[in-house]
Amino acid sequence: MTARSTPPLIGLTLDHEPGGEGRYSRFPWLAIRENYLSAIERAGGLAAAISPAPDLAPALLSRLDGLIVTGGAFDVDPALYGDQDRHASVSLKPGRTASELALLQGALACGMPVLGICGGMQLLAVALGGRLIQHIPDEIPDVLAHEQPGPRDQPGHTIRLLPGTRLAALTGSTVMQVNSSHHQAVKSPGSARISAIAPDGVIEAIETDEKTSENNDFYPGKFCMGVQWHPEFAIDPGDEKLFQAFVAAASDYAAQKEIPR
Repeated sequence: MTARSTPPLIGLTLDHEPGGEGRYSRFPWLAIRENYLSAIERAGGLAAAISPAPDLAPALLSRLDGLIVTGGAFDVDPALYGDQDRHASVSLKPGRTASELALLQGALACGMPVLGICGGMQLLAVALGGRLIQHIPDEIPDVLAHEQPGPRDQPGHTIRLLPGTRLAALTGSTVMQVNSSHHQAVKSPGSARISAIAPDGVIEAIETDEKTSENNDFYPGKFCMGVQWHPEFAIDPGDEKLFQAFVAAASDYAAQKEIPR
């Protein structure tokens, strides 16, 4: 890894709300939980919230050293992964999804470190050619409570980290305690591989293998990972290790950008 004095700049996607009477604002507003940003800062990065604007994705990515696609109370449009029907529970935010997909595709193309969290992992899987389970209880028997009844800063269940994966290596663990706040899940990870599963078989993390590129000097997939839980709550020791590894990869990416061509 190349040493660099300036902390890497990490972009985090924002949620979009339409506003209205009795809400935070009567007008449209953007939001993100504080602990997303503080998790990056604790790991040594600079956190930058980026608004949903698909046309600005190339300009934003040119300034960033890493991308985090955050979660939210909405779903990926099933049409994006080839499903003709939409489950009644599916709720869409087309503008946000279009922006996050443009950012993901651009980041993957240039080898920028990427971390998808909860719904961000699901969109990452779709961007990599995968498919989703639209409503977990309808497809998996004896399923865990993946929308846990307890507070999100408490563990909901355990997951098993698969041996030989980057996630297992960076956490130094085979089991983690995680929170759980989702009714959808990755059905197939596309070109990614599965790196963690829940006791009921639900996919809990995905990652890509490192691959050299013939078009540039970077390594698409050097850090490209999605996790179904919310590691920004730092429930398990592996959560902070995950952010530290991501920020370190972003710092390395930033240093490589500075090398004269």
